[in-house]
Amino acid sequence: MNEEEYLNFAEYLANRAREISMKYFRANVQEIGLELKSDCTPVSIADRKIEELLRSEIEKKYPSHAICGEEFAAKSGSEFEWIIDPIDGTKSFISGFPIFCTLIALLYQNKPLISVIDAPAVNNRFTATLSTPSKLNGQIIRSRDTQKLNQAFIYSTSPDSDMFNEAQKIKQQKLKNKAAMQRYTGDGYSYGMLAAGWIDLVVEADMKFYDFMPLVLIVKQAGGVISDWQGGELNMHSSGEIIAAANKTLHQQALEVLNL
Repeated sequence: MNEEEYLNFAEYLANRAREISMKYFRANVQEIGLELKSDCTPVSIADRKIEELLRSEIEKKYPSHAICGEEFAAKSGSEFEWIIDPIDGTKSFISGFPIFCTLIALLYQNKPLISVIDAPAVNNRFTATLSTPSKLNGQIIRSRDTQKLNQAFIYSTSPDSDMFNEAQKIKQQKLKNKAAMQRYTGDGYSYGMLAAGWIDLVVEADMKFYDFMPLVLIVKQAGGVISDWQGGELNMHSSGEIIAAANKTLHQQALEVLNL
């Protein structure tokens, strides 16, 4: 397995995705082609065009590889599987807010081998492989060493019921009340922020596999920890309750609060 080859290809895919997303970013509603999917989440023409293009490029380069994405049906294949979220943070994208990302991962035997979080509007690209550290625009990054919850900066994409049900909201609020600061928004970019040492915790729910599988290596290879709310390893069948922490000590403290 040539991780460098796969990462270079993933970065090529991210570059192609940028071409499309930045063409439509801050365009008018008619150009964006906004629609609501069956789950009432928004989708734009850019989401679909990006995934179509990336699937096409993957099928040309690695025709035996499986592909799973947000917008189209999965393609079965070998033990190698590409995960694509063409625009993570579509609500930000369609409203002109620059914190949205393209998420790309390659799994081997259901475990992440390479990962990319690309935020084109702010020119930030986070990368990692199974055997190399996390990087931001080519520079190695490390998560923070914050040891106490009352010193932690915590992020969640949304405080609303579209992310947390009532039981989850109570747990999230308990953790929020223990932290130094809580901020909302970010989507996948928050996990890059954690890996870069800017924040300490990300706590979310109702995430799909294409939302969280590309984040795993970015967090881990920077020194952080990412799991479900019970501390279990993330996989394609995880519940979607996700917690990421800058280090093991903080992760354990946060889990204790979530599971009181």
